[in-house]
Amino acid sequence: MSETAMFLFSKLLSVIYSLNEKIMPAYESVIEAINELRQRGFNTDFNLAFDVLKCSQTGIAFSPADFEIVEHYRFEGESDPEDEAVVYAIESKDKRTRGTLVTAYGMYSDPVHDELLKKLVMHEQ
Repeated sequence: MSETAMFLFSKLLSVIYSLNEKIMPAYESVIEAINELRQRGFNTDFNLAFDVLKCSQTGIAFSPADFEIVEHYRFEGESDPEDEAVVYAIESKDKRTRGTLVTAYGMYSDPVHDELLKKLVMHEQ
């Protein structure tokens, strides 16, 4: 590969990495992701309860069909598999309710929760 081609390739990679950071931020921890998402308006804390999304603050249950996953961040436990988690930023289809959902993945994921998550539409921007 010529010097010019190497230079252009390195510039292209730099632009791709820059765009990726603007599109999907990288977080160091689950807490950092949740805090940043709250600052961006994802203020409701959701839990999975059987076949519904449940707001932990109010206890109100929502159908997963009424929500979309707009972002997700996966965290791997470097030293402990119990630290493996996914943070989902979810939004109601009418755009009035936004929040976060944190679930385990890997060997600690719950098959019932996995099935419910499949019902949420993935609509990442």
